[in-house]
Amino acid sequence: MTYGSPGAASMEEAAAGSGGGTPALGLALGELLGDECYADFLREDFDVKTYTSQSIHQAVIAEQLAKLAQGISQLDKELHLQVVARHEDLLAQATGIGSLEGVLQMMQTRISALQSTVDRIRAKIVDPYNKIVSRTAQLAKLQAACDLLRRIIRILYLSKRLQGQLQGGSREITKAAQSLNELGSIHELCITALFGMGSASTIETTRFFILLFRTF
Repeated sequence: MTYGSPGAASMEEAAAGSGGGTPALGLALGELLGDECYADFLREDFDVKTYTSQSIHQAVIAEQLAKLAQGISQLDKELHLQVVARHEDLLAQATGIGSLEGVLQMMQTRISALQSTVDRIRAKIVDPYNKIVSRTAQLAKLQAACDLLRRIIRILYLSKRLQGQLQGGSREITKAAQSLNELGSIHELCITALFGMGSASTIETTRFFILLFRTF
């Protein structure tokens, strides 16, 4: 089997440039990485099933296991030496992580304080604003209702005047026509206003106007 893996080359460079291990162990690690037996494990497309099938087919299982055990032992030694040689850097990184956790905790506290401030601002500004909007809508409906009441009062007045004009015969026919025309216009305005208010009594009010006109 032939293998040419960039991963193997990079690991060999790392082993050669390692200043933490002894020369003997560094040489042993270089030989380990250069051994064709371990080249399979350095391939990016390494597949366990394929490697196992090839080992069984070639009947070299015992030899492969022995080499793997030897390689694992050498890697463990190298890792230990690397940790010992770079313990100061590792401790500094661990300390940096602890400091970062402190900063994150402080940021979380400040974010919580900011959220509390936003909630207070919302309570002081947003909630009153919503109440003002609601009251404004209610005031608009009250104004519309007042206008509607004034028109109804006008309708009642015109209806009484129209009845008197109708009793006056042909002499009051022109005035009666004017009163009737004004009654029709006000009636349409009232119906439009009721629909605009979304009133639930629109139908009943319409029936009232119909009955009112039927009395003429």
